[in-house]
Amino acid sequence: MSKATRTVRQPDAPHAADSHDLIRVHGARENNLKDVSVELPKRRLTVFTGVSGSGKSSLVFDTIAAESQRMINETYSAFLQGFMPTLTRPEVDVLEGLTTAITVDQQRMGSDPRSTVGTATDANAMLRILFSRLGKPYFGPPGAFSFNVASVQASGGFTVDRGSDKTRTEKVSFSRTGGMCTHCEGRGTVSDIDLAQLYDDSKSLSEDPFTIPTYTGGGWVVRVIAESGFFDPDKPIREYTKKERHDFLYREATKVKINGINLTYEGLIPKLQKSMLSKDRESMQPHIRAFVDRAVTFATCPECDGTRLTAGARSSKIKGISIADACAMEIRDLAEWVRGLDEPSVAPLLTALQHTLDSFVEIGLGYLSLDRASGTLSGGEAQRVKMIRHLGSSLTDVTYVFDEPTIGLHPHDIQRMNTLLLRLRDKGNTVLVVEHKPEAIAIADHVVDLGPGAGTAGGTVCFEGTVEGLRASDTITGRHLDDRASVKETVRTPTGTLAIRGAAANNLRDVDVDIPLGVLTVVTGVAGSGKSSLVHGSIPAEEGVIAVDQTPIRGSRRSNPATYTGLLEPIRKAFAKANGVKPALFSANSEGACPTCNGAGVIYTDLGMMAGVSATCEDCGGRRFDASVLEYRFGGRDISEVLAMSVTEAEEFFRAGEARIPAAHRIVERMADVGLGYLTLGQPLTTLSGGERQRLKLATHMGDKGGVYVLDEPTTGLHLADVEQLLGLLDRLVDSGKSVIVIEHHQAVMAHADWIIDLGPGAGHDGGRIVFEGTPADLVAARSTLTGEHLAEYVGA
Repeated sequence: MSKATRTVRQPDAPHAADSHDLIRVHGARENNLKDVSVELPKRRLTVFTGVSGSGKSSLVFDTIAAESQRMINETYSAFLQGFMPTLTRPEVDVLEGLTTAITVDQQRMGSDPRSTVGTATDANAMLRILFSRLGKPYFGPPGAFSFNVASVQASGGFTVDRGSDKTRTEKVSFSRTGGMCTHCEGRGTVSDIDLAQLYDDSKSLSEDPFTIPTYTGGGWVVRVIAESGFFDPDKPIREYTKKERHDFLYREATKVKINGINLTYEGLIPKLQKSMLSKDRESMQPHIRAFVDRAVTFATCPECDGTRLTAGARSSKIKGISIADACAMEIRDLAEWVRGLDEPSVAPLLTALQHTLDSFVEIGLGYLSLDRASGTLSGGEAQRVKMIRHLGSSLTDVTYVFDEPTIGLHPHDIQRMNTLLLRLRDKGNTVLVVEHKPEAIAIADHVVDLGPGAGTAGGTVCFEGTVEGLRASDTITGRHLDDRASVKETVRTPTGTLAIRGAAANNLRDVDVDIPLGVLTVVTGVAGSGKSSLVHGSIPAEEGVIAVDQTPIRGSRRSNPATYTGLLEPIRKAFAKANGVKPALFSANSEGACPTCNGAGVIYTDLGMMAGVSATCEDCGGRRFDASVLEYRFGGRDISEVLAMSVTEAEEFFRAGEARIPAAHRIVERMADVGLGYLTLGQPLTTLSGGERQRLKLATHMGDKGGVYVLDEPTTGLHLADVEQLLGLLDRLVDSGKSVIVIEHHQAVMAHADWIIDLGPGAGHDGGRIVFEGTPADLVAARSTLTGEHLAEYVGA
């Protein structure tokens, strides 16, 4: 092949196209940002640091990434934009030099039971094509191997009108072979309701027999059942005839008339399934969720044995392996199996599948299986699963935006994540990372430190430059960057033990362990070693065990710290008692709402495919309450002024004097204990950072009655300076007589523990065993595990 001769000539001056090497941000005011201006180098790795709530995500996600996405959307036609989410322009004066932004956040994946690791990454789609081409015996097209596709058969006729009285009926038939198990509808599990948790069958309907939330004696729900005419309201439920019992539990919707009002009666089971059991568990109110957990049991589907697939889909095999077997394998084993398939007819498919599976292994998720429900992944695992599609991408000059990619990673795994981030940068991409871990900050080419504090005390750039410059700076991050906790010299003596015997959940191998009580116990090990399986899956969920997991707080702009923590309830009652009116008047989501904006504080105008416009409500001035409500005062303040207080101010306000409310004071005291003293009581939850939400959740559970606290990675989203405060809080809990069990990777928490349980030695089938039990000092001295090596290096031993 001939090549054209090229003459290389040195340019007289730089090309104009090469002058755009910076992303310029001027006058950013999103959320708590205070006219922030920064210049970020392109094709470099920039790390954003600062305390939780300092404005990192507001700058990176809500300003830079949001504007990039908005401008890309504007390139589509108005017709297409009508189907897309409408994005408003961020509060910023100038944004220059933007490139296409790909956001990889730490949001947990949806908890739909039909969503798995395989469906979320397209690996299942490729496997289905593979089995439809190579599986023996042949079962059908790719859809026949999908647990989300049901088999359908239909036949009938339709009339064709040809004009001039000529009509003809044509017969048609349609069939589609799907892989969905008909018994569990592709979920892999079947639910069973424990009737004993719904009612006391020794009582009659007139004796208030129900133990279901909202099913109270005088309520309409119970009245419809009792006065439906199908039962004697004074007859104990256990004495019902077979027909009465069927009507009580399973009767289909039937019209009934009660006191002249037409109403619908429905059996208890279908009514509960529609009203409670069909909803996402995480979106339920805490008392509803507790009832569902108590009343509903899930068992493996007996028809498909949990594979979600029909017998026909499971009968088609490649080299003795069915698609159900392939999805149940650990991904690193599946990658080896696919590598052994030599079929030229599907070579491109095998190459693409091999690349996807190898990416899982490379990013440290080889221990997962494709049939793992995506809702069970931790925040860190979910984020890495989202990264997989970008690892082999040929795109360059793209801006990748990561939100704490080291979440959920053992120190051993952080180095691997660092390598991946640097590889993305070295391909010519701009990498922006929000991060707290010193090991991840250390690889930055450029650092932007925001602060100096959180909330209203943050939102300014405290430092911009190199890592060495940050270390020498006098910012909070600079001062704490080289902090190293020392191992405890003396540890507490346990007051008892919590015995776990024969734990075999997920990858655990009949683990026997005694967890000491009355001390701070840290359970650690590499990602996928079995920590959560041991703690959440094996510790008996008895009264007195308070578990604070990684499930994110969900909330709209109408919910705030006061509503989430239950603080608003005693405040409303105090206002109502002091003014002789109803408590409902002091809720912006109820009777006290401003009628113009319905308690939202803003008027929102939808402009179709254009960005909507929101303006502060002129009638209430953004205070959300009706003017008449603001005339009522308590302690010299109206309700809007109380909700505008910070937690620190509220703690002082509710402590003594005429505004003394002990119940409210206890709640704000707990919020201050977890370091949220700067938050405003009425601040929408949507404006809180990930770390702030985590601590708010911890504050609510601190009020629960129980002796054992189980915390799942409480340092998630916390700055180095905040970790010290968290350790102080854990100490106070233990010193007050509680037992604290923490799943954690942070070395400062490990060093502070009284007892460490280390799982491993690896992940998946290489883990699931206890590799060390003892004090942190013993772990450092032994250096017998990966955790021991990294902890010894951390404390300088």
